[in-house]
Amino acid sequence: MDPAVRAHISGQSHYSAGPFYTTSTGGALATNSKLSPLAPEPSDFTYDRDVTVDIPLGTTKDPKKREKELESWEVELKRKEQELRRREEAISRTGFVIKEKNWPAFFPIIHNDIAREVPPGAQRLMYVAFASWLGMVLCLVWNAIAVTTAWIKGYGVNIWLLAVIYAIAGCPGSYVLWYKPLYRATSNESALRFGWFFLCYLFHIGFCIFAAIAPPIFFNGKSLAGILPAVNAFSGNTLVGIFYLVGFGLFCLETLLSIWVLQQVYAYFRSGRSTETKQEAARAAARTAL
Repeated sequence: MDPAVRAHISGQSHYSAGPFYTTSTGGALATNSKLSPLAPEPSDFTYDRDVTVDIPLGTTKDPKKREKELESWEVELKRKEQELRRREEAISRTGFVIKEKNWPAFFPIIHNDIAREVPPGAQRLMYVAFASWLGMVLCLVWNAIAVTTAWIKGYGVNIWLLAVIYAIAGCPGSYVLWYKPLYRATSNESALRFGWFFLCYLFHIGFCIFAAIAPPIFFNGKSLAGILPAVNAFSGNTLVGIFYLVGFGLFCLETLLSIWVLQQVYAYFRSGRSTETKQEAARAAARTAL
């Protein structure tokens, strides 16, 4: 008989699948396994995937205690609101309004919002006036630097003290005495503030002319970076002379700009354009509202 047929009859396979090959049946494998079979699931078993779980989010405090806390907060808020209203009424009675400081943006020290608070017809004028005030600040700061250089080169400490006084008093003084009155005058059409501006601005122009010349009145004029001390400094120290000469140029530019601002403000005041610009601003606001 053929060997393949004999193997088939005897229940043995002629082919081998290696060491993992087995001819055992499923029943024999289950009998020899050490793992116990899982219990069958009940027929009515379901997976509750849609079941919601209630998680308490509130506190475990007594509701009455919580209500008392809310009442105390409400009383405190009412007290603060009444205090704020009282302060606002007191400020409105005095006519003095504190405005938020917004300039410069990185370290606000003054309030300056020409685009919103000044009528359109006077905005260009106020921008130039603001540039005039910044020019004055630059002149005084440079003057302090130039005089400091002269002090280091042996010109004495007295001139340095005067230059520092000019800078400390002149920068905020020019803002309070003539720039802020002009800002409020163009915003509110105040003739009194226009008059105060003209008076203080004439003094400002006179100081700029005096500083540009720097006559030898106080300490031979060396506390101001003008033309006369610049000429004298060139004979002793060239660096000091250059610093003083730059200061002279700055004071000259500031004088010319200030004279132009004075002319423009006077023309604006005399022409009565402040009333027209205010009416234009009111009409523009009305059109925007409609």
